[in-house]
Amino acid sequence: MLFILTGLNLFNYLDRSVLSAVLPSLQKDLGLDDSQGGTLGTAFMLGYFLTSPFFGFLGDRMPRKWLVALGIFVWSLGTVFSGVANGFWNLVWFRVLVGVGEASYATISPSLIADKFFGTRRNTALTIFYVAIPVGAALGFVIGGQIAAHWSWRHAFVWAGAPGLLLSLLLLPFADTPRAEAQDKAKPTVRDALRLFSSPNYMLVVLGYTAYTFALGGFQHWGQSFFVREHGLTLDRAGNFFGLTMVGAGLAGTFLGGLAASAWRQRTPAGYAWLLGWSVAAAVPCAFLALTNRTTPLAMALLSLTMFLLFLSMGPVNTLILETAPATLRASAMAVSIFMIHLFGDLWSPKIVGAISKHSSLGKGVLVLPLALIPAALLWLGLALRMRQPAERQPQIAP
Repeated sequence: MLFILTGLNLFNYLDRSVLSAVLPSLQKDLGLDDSQGGTLGTAFMLGYFLTSPFFGFLGDRMPRKWLVALGIFVWSLGTVFSGVANGFWNLVWFRVLVGVGEASYATISPSLIADKFFGTRRNTALTIFYVAIPVGAALGFVIGGQIAAHWSWRHAFVWAGAPGLLLSLLLLPFADTPRAEAQDKAKPTVRDALRLFSSPNYMLVVLGYTAYTFALGGFQHWGQSFFVREHGLTLDRAGNFFGLTMVGAGLAGTFLGGLAASAWRQRTPAGYAWLLGWSVAAAVPCAFLALTNRTTPLAMALLSLTMFLLFLSMGPVNTLILETAPATLRASAMAVSIFMIHLFGDLWSPKIVGAISKHSSLGKGVLVLPLALIPAALLWLGLALRMRQPAERQPQIAP
């Protein structure tokens, strides 16, 4: 099941990243300015974060494999429809549909994994699952960029989304995973889910993740366009660079981050949080230098290092989201996290960068992104200081 969910997560991020890969040619074809280009990223996030609490509530109460399968089918259909959009508003609604489907998958799948693995094995399993993020995003950039360069951006959406219409059936033969550590407990209510907001550790994880997501979402949406405009790269070359960066830095960062966090956790309860805080703090100066350096090879190298440092957090942050919540509320905890990080995070960053770019330049617009990493590092370092004491001495919320 872990293998299948990881493979499906790869398609999840492939379909999500195609828009960024084809954005320059899409804008030219449909006559969209940068503000409208940023709105397309915002439209996806609206569908994604607005429906995630609904799927989180259902995921803690209903058979989860059907919800996951439905999500895969819906996001794939939205991706295919994006390729036949004949105007800005058509495309906006199709991107909302992609977000709705991915909300179901991203909310419920981690809870399935968390109920099958325990201790540091849970972090390892979730790290494997989230390795699909850089690989899927890389394939989205490479495949999307190549197809857009040789055929059209419309073909890129259709070819990216079509496989998911069949892959949505993969989980149906499996029995639904029992909810470990919670099989004899009553089904949670909305009031129980709202009590997550009273958990200091959970909120520190999520608030730091919100600032982190603001920055990462802006990088992913505008990064390829940044190198096309500010460094004169062709669309396919920029796509290849981002694809290779996602594969190399993403794979290495996610794997090493998961291993280092598990080893650190063996020595201190705050191991996961220390890794989050220090890796993001180190990424801040690297990101500023990458976005302000005019030497293209050096800017590429610095951005690759930035992405490596940011991907170190990918497995441990999601493990902390699940472990700072009761077992009965794991899908809800993931749903609240998704709602928060996108409502206050990357819902706005593509739009803000696009708006600044419209009135000055894209090179200046992207500089707001490293600034967002500073509060992320501070919040996670604060969480680490709280978690230095043994878990049983920390304030807990009741299941």
